Amino acid sequence: MEPPPGRDFGAVHNEKAKVFQAIRPMTSKDLVRGQYLDYRKEPDVAKNSDVETFCALRLFIDSWRWEAVPWYIRAGKYLPETVTEVLVELKSPPQRLFADSTPKTGLANYLRFRLSPSSAVAIAARVKLPGREFVGDQRELYLSDQEPGEELPYERLLGDAMVGDDALFTREDAVEAAWTVVEPVLKNHHRVRPYKRKSWGPKQSDALIASDGGWHNPDSKDASRS
Repeated sequence: MEPPPGRDFGAVHNEKAKVFQAIRPMTSKDLVRGQYLDYRKEPDVAKNSDVETFCALRLFIDSWRWEAVPWYIRAGKYLPETVTEVLVELKSPPQRLFADSTPKTGLANYLRFRLSPSSAVAIAARVKLPGREFVGDQRELYLSDQEPGEELPYERLLGDAMVGDDALFTREDAVEAAWTVVEPVLKNHHRVRPYKRKSWGPKQSDALIASDGGWHNPDSKDASRS
């Protein structure tokens, strides 16, 4: 979102709503729905169920700041990890000081925000190795934010609701704008694709993001990927 003109929560909600209003409505090409194997054998599940247990999607925000920048979201049940992360991959500079400024494998420079199960921020940059040759290596600086006795997310939300603080809640117009984005694919979509338990979803989700380098698979056991 753009910087709000003031520090009050109303100004923040206004800018958040503008982001949802600028998101381009989705098409079936922007969506991959998955269903883990044996889901239809679960109690009270229809044998021909088309209910998704996995979703991968691509969004575009039609604003000056985010023009032509794709946003990918992936979530599902029975994935290898239970982690919530946001990864912002940076573009390579037009003039390359190092021959290997962009690694042949792996990610380019990036910012990584871990939201759960713990809070952390990481920045990865390609730095020159010691010596005469201009050879780089990617290093990650990782900052963990863990406070003893910190409230769990739902504890904080319930507490805020009781005292009437709506800072962390989404306003009605933003919710309606978000529904407008997904409404075209609620009925017009492909059938679910099967995937194995403890995998990262159906292979079709990899094709969705292939042109932009592939998914980042988080690891809940490793605090840092350096």
